[in-house]
Amino acid sequence: MNYRNLEECIIDLEKHGHLIRIKEEVDPDLEMATIHLKVFAKGGPAILFEKVKGSKYQAVSNLFGTIERSKFIFRHRLEKMQQMVQLRNNPFAALKHPFKYASTGLAAFSALPRHGSFFSAGFKEIKISDLPLIKHWPMDGGAFVTLPQVYTEDLDKPGVMSSNLGMYRIQLTGNDYILNKEIGLHYQLHRGIGVHQSKTNKKNVPLKVSVFVGGPPSHSLAAVMPLPEGISELTFAGALGGKRFRYDYVDGFCISLDADFVITGEVYPNENKPEGPFGDHLGYYSLKHDFPLMRVHKVYAKDDAIWPFTVVGRPPQEDTAFGALIHEISGTAIPHEIPGVKEVHAVDAAGVHPLLLAVGSERYTPYLKSKRPAELLTQANRILGTGQLSLAKYLFISCSENDRFSHDINCHDSRAFFKHVFERIDLNRDLHFYTKTTIDTLDYSGNSINEGSKLVVAAYGDKLRELSSVLPVCLKTSVFILEPVILMEGVLALQLNEFTNYKNAEKEITKLCDFVSSNINEFIGIVQIVIYNDFSFKTADTSLNDYVWITYTRSNPSHDIYGVNQVTENKHWGCTGPMIFDARKKPHHAPELKMDPEVEKKIERFKL
Repeated sequence: MNYRNLEECIIDLEKHGHLIRIKEEVDPDLEMATIHLKVFAKGGPAILFEKVKGSKYQAVSNLFGTIERSKFIFRHRLEKMQQMVQLRNNPFAALKHPFKYASTGLAAFSALPRHGSFFSAGFKEIKISDLPLIKHWPMDGGAFVTLPQVYTEDLDKPGVMSSNLGMYRIQLTGNDYILNKEIGLHYQLHRGIGVHQSKTNKKNVPLKVSVFVGGPPSHSLAAVMPLPEGISELTFAGALGGKRFRYDYVDGFCISLDADFVITGEVYPNENKPEGPFGDHLGYYSLKHDFPLMRVHKVYAKDDAIWPFTVVGRPPQEDTAFGALIHEISGTAIPHEIPGVKEVHAVDAAGVHPLLLAVGSERYTPYLKSKRPAELLTQANRILGTGQLSLAKYLFISCSENDRFSHDINCHDSRAFFKHVFERIDLNRDLHFYTKTTIDTLDYSGNSINEGSKLVVAAYGDKLRELSSVLPVCLKTSVFILEPVILMEGVLALQLNEFTNYKNAEKEITKLCDFVSSNINEFIGIVQIVIYNDFSFKTADTSLNDYVWITYTRSNPSHDIYGVNQVTENKHWGCTGPMIFDARKKPHHAPELKMDPEVEKKIERFKL
């Protein structure tokens, strides 16, 4: 069905067994988030909190907690959206299959935003302090909005069709914010809202911001959808929800008439305050940093408004389903956006941005004397220059050996893809570093915020080795190597007993390199050695997720990758033995997320 509002979605989910109600009063200070985490971990239903301590409004979480439930919510529109993406990628499809696509153009036209009346929408003015002020993790700086739709307009092209609707976290309380008068916005400058703010800053005028919370679930998905330039998120929301996005203007601010809550305000040039810490989707806290301050103008809510929220943390979490749904809708767009690239997989278990796997094509090879990556490097550069993919820290890219244009390797099967790459990688040729560059704001593996390095691993050619699944015998006699374990074919993880100071890391790892080099025949099938600490790899079923999370979130390529018998030739770095990743916790890393044991005990009363 096409939901007119959030309440209709909740009723539909409950009717079909996808939602539970918690009728007892629940504390928004950690309790609600902990309940959410426990239910999500069991693959449980959406949760409606009927009594939120300190607020008269109900709250709902875990709406998109599984891909099955997400697809259920959009079950009547998903196929139509896939057709619209296909039609955009291949306009001639409408000529070949006129009856199949006849309704698609009409659906897109009928999804255009529609101007309505604010006064008939049922809003009443409230305060920030009236909202469900949910704190998610013990070290969080205050209460946050985690499913906002943040609306801004282009100063040079005002109006809804050139607007940006994005999902950026909002801090409501804590730090130095004046309650009910100030809130914090956390976003990166390259995002749509950052472009809009840059324009207002240059003209020394404030940026008008509207934060919508709730409304039809299609509005939330539109706010996170990576749409191409020129496509309106509001139109996408209307097409996906089967109902036009209704809006009006009050005091110069755009208001979503279908939202449950709306916060309006202004961001003045160069006016910042510390925002955070906040438990984020990499599995660590993002720390306190200066981010734009929003002066609150007015806050609105409907009488029966419901506050949606989610909890982000070490993946998988609810936003994992968001990513899967986005791929379901737009996965066919990648080959058209980036020529030669068949697919890209932002690995959720690694926190999305730290690790990309990609399948490309290698059409230059017939003109080369031997098989080696060539076009793959061009495609890698294109990937790292495209939208949110530019935040990637590690990119592994390869292609098929048998048919250069076939799709018989699948980067969404991470284990098989790594095996394909590691069997073919030439460690002296295929590692390409980008140093002293920008990385994701949330990634603390670099030298400072937004600063770090990247690594492209481009592997193509004949199979060079058989990967080993057996621990080298020499490890049993080593006194400084502890807890060795094979994580997957060709990947060895171990601990060192001499890690006392990060400044000494190079010296310690040199000792490891010398040890491996002196026993190199036992490491022929090992491509990668991961050094870890303060972690216990459990079972084969979980080791892949543990491997990508530990290895790619806790390392900075330029500083933390070493190699056995490493060599630099004409400024290109490589090695002949295994590459070594120092994935230990460093002094500059942010703390990882852990639930409060006392709160975990308190919520046992709910028998989840």
